[in-house]
Amino acid sequence: MNDRAGALEGLTVLDLTRVLAGPFATMMLADMGANVIKIEEPGKGADERQMGPFKNNESAYYMNLNRNKKGITLNLKDPKGKEIFKKLVEQADIVIENYRPGTMAKLGLSYDQLKEVNPRIIYAAVSGFGQYGPYTKRPGYDIISQAMSGLMSTTGWPGGHPTRSGTAMGDVLGGLSVTIGILAAVHNRNFTNRGQMVDVALVDSAVASLEIINMIYFTENRLPQRIGNRYESVYPYDSFQAKDDLVIIAGGNDKLWQLFCGVIGRPELADHPDYQRTRDRVKNHEAVKKIVEEWTVTKTVEEIVDQLLAAGIPAAPIYNIAQVTKDSHIAGAREMFVTTEHPKAGSVTLTGSHIKLSETKPAVRTPSPALGQHNEEVLSSLGLSAADIEGLKTGGVI
Repeated sequence: MNDRAGALEGLTVLDLTRVLAGPFATMMLADMGANVIKIEEPGKGADERQMGPFKNNESAYYMNLNRNKKGITLNLKDPKGKEIFKKLVEQADIVIENYRPGTMAKLGLSYDQLKEVNPRIIYAAVSGFGQYGPYTKRPGYDIISQAMSGLMSTTGWPGGHPTRSGTAMGDVLGGLSVTIGILAAVHNRNFTNRGQMVDVALVDSAVASLEIINMIYFTENRLPQRIGNRYESVYPYDSFQAKDDLVIIAGGNDKLWQLFCGVIGRPELADHPDYQRTRDRVKNHEAVKKIVEEWTVTKTVEEIVDQLLAAGIPAAPIYNIAQVTKDSHIAGAREMFVTTEHPKAGSVTLTGSHIKLSETKPAVRTPSPALGQHNEEVLSSLGLSAADIEGLKTGGVI
């Protein structure tokens, strides 16, 4: 039986991040067992504490992203605050921040300065445009990354306006990317005994996600457009009108098309020259959609999904969030929603970990910290006395 708190138990992370990309990354690390110490501004706290929705005046935004973390307050502009932070760095494995590039250097706490304190430190920075380049000093938010990566230009319906993804995908992609970079640096340190800097930009992360969109432009010299729910490289791979609602059918290869033709009672279409190959169906997607919908409009979404899945063809309803939370696979077996107790908010349902490990299961173990909740615990571990800590509080350092 494995009694470790998680796969990353033994790693200490100093979390200077706020809002989404950085806190999402450190949430993942904390869920997997890392000792994450969230460092917030005294008296104010991280920006996401003021972001809704709220329960009993506590931000659910904050509670979801900052579970499993310890919380301290520290004024990094104060010389004593810098000294304490450097002492924490001596004992830590990872520092992660999402300030505008140059901010930490002005504080005297850049990677180059901190690696003198601890050569093994892994310093991760996630920002709008990265640590170098002409745009490095520009402020960056999710919507800016979606706009400047090209993601918005290809999201939406023909003739419509460029559309932001329904969630903050630029921030989430940035959070995932910086987490991957951190873990790669940890692995490399096992061989070199040296840390390094991890530099992730939200815009870069969104650009990387565009995969086929980029390849279309480079290989065909064609500017990809907004095409609704259709996919550029395979068909039928789209939403289709059923009797009662829209349904998703993902005919991602020739075999699936052949099966589909059999299901709808039109096996002759499988070898039709206009539809035989994937590229043929993509070229003639309007005709294919008409063929598909002649069948789908006669059935309900449930009937279509059941019939296609029984034949081995990927199909799905389009869920709203209420349906997702009630799904026996997603919410049930896969535990993607976890109910926990928060000392002020009471019972709160959070999004569970999407990473499943057989031996060291990620879990929500503790609620998000109150502002400065772990000041005494963390600072006393540095050798500070109760009187020292009270003096720091009186002086506005914590």
